Amino acid sequence: MAPRLRETGSRGERQAGRGAGETELEFDRRRIRDRMAELRRELEAVHREQDHRREHRAGQPTVALVGYTNAGKSSLMRALTGSEVLVADQLFATLDTTIRALHPESHPRILVSDTVGFIKKLPHDLVASFRSTLDEARHAGLLLFLVDASDPTFRDQYAVTREVIGEIGAMQAPSRLILNKVDRLDEEQRAELQREFPDAIQMSALNKDDVARLHATIVAFFGQALVEAELLIPWPQHALVAQLHGEAQVLSEAHEEAGTRLHVRIEPDTLKRVRGALGEVEA
Repeated sequence: MAPRLRETGSRGERQAGRGAGETELEFDRRRIRDRMAELRRELEAVHREQDHRREHRAGQPTVALVGYTNAGKSSLMRALTGSEVLVADQLFATLDTTIRALHPESHPRILVSDTVGFIKKLPHDLVASFRSTLDEARHAGLLLFLVDASDPTFRDQYAVTREVIGEIGAMQAPSRLILNKVDRLDEEQRAELQREFPDAIQMSALNKDDVARLHATIVAFFGQALVEAELLIPWPQHALVAQLHGEAQVLSEAHEEAGTRLHVRIEPDTLKRVRGALGEVEA
């Protein structure tokens, strides 16, 4: 609003908040500056809260759904996690980060995050406002670029999405292209897409078999990074046993005099954190 303000004469209802000698235009500009400062403080509070939550999730494998607005991210999110999330055919239907566990639940548990949909030439100020949700993509272990394959402009939309993701420094993560809504295409169109994008996953978020195959692909991807380890959890720290059942694949469990011995498949970062809690020194 600020660039469009014009001096329009005095209006009685504005007089109370104006300072001595302050014109109505100056008052309006000050009011907008104050509101902008207030919103920036609120955004910073949101960012700090998101960072705090992210610290608690440190070490947990996370896959982020990214794509153009209305590509079907929220529908896929609901299908992958069994959660109730907003599904709407409108711009920016998802404004906040939604994070849910992959369902059926895997071991270790895998988190799925939905993000705001992108648009062409997304203003930098808007990118800043959505930083908290875009940061989930930057910290994800796997990016799923979702496009509406039935939209003739999806190639441009895919390019826009990759450009924005690159601007926030998230392109270092492995990624897969998901050609969604292929149920709206005929066999010839799907075959052409297969030739053009041989490594892409063709699916419909409304097809249970397609969702199950994507679920298996995600689990297999994160399974590649797991390492095997043997841990002895002393009885005073037995709470770690329950924690490891959620954060690792427990291959065997035996109770001994000194504590519980676990043979696990686990993320390297999680293993390092657990060994640190146990006071073990890495070789």
